[in-house]
Amino acid sequence: KRNKTESKVRCTHRASGAVGESDETRFQPQNRKKAFLKMAESNTFKAWHKIEIAKRMGDTISIEEKVDRAMDDRNIKIEVKEDGKWVPTKNLDLDKE
Repeated sequence: KRNKTESKVRCTHRASGAVGESDETRFQPQNRKKAFLKMAESNTFKAWHKIEIAKRMGDTISIEEKVDRAMDDRNIKIEVKEDGKWVPTKNLDLDKE
């Protein structure tokens, strides 16, 4: 009976592109609920949701700014290999080779 009825449901969140599908039961309302839950639990939706929350909370900084903050001298430990051992160096001039 399950394969003869049209009870399969696909739920798509347009903003994120997340998709959930269900054909686990013979009943479309139950499949609708299951498809929605699969969509909401998908990694695509979770990533979109995290970004949206950050935007609405005003916590948006550009990727470039995040990289610049992470590359601050206080966050980087540079070592050179001398005689088979890693030795810290204080020269942080990364542009010279």
